[in-house]
Amino acid sequence: MPLPLDPVAGIALRYGLVAVATYAVTRRVQKAHFDQRANDAMDDVNEGVSLRRDADQVHGSGRFRRIIRLGETGPGIENDITTLGRIRFRKV
Repeated sequence: MPLPLDPVAGIALRYGLVAVATYAVTRRVQKAHFDQRANDAMDDVNEGVSLRRDADQVHGSGRFRRIIRLGETGPGIENDITTLGRIRFRKV
């Protein structure tokens, strides 16, 4: 009994096209710049949300940090979400 290759060939072609497209995109994307000063500034942010308003700008920061464990003594994952923002208004 012959093996029907039409469905298998369609799926292989689809996954092959996705793999080639992914490879092409990863070759075109530039490597991101790492700034240690920005990383240190994010480590200094206190947990919670804070806003500060000056004469011509508003600064905001927020941090959410939790540890999620599987069981009481099981392996854990630390989630650390930090954001910094600035909105500046200038009269031109």
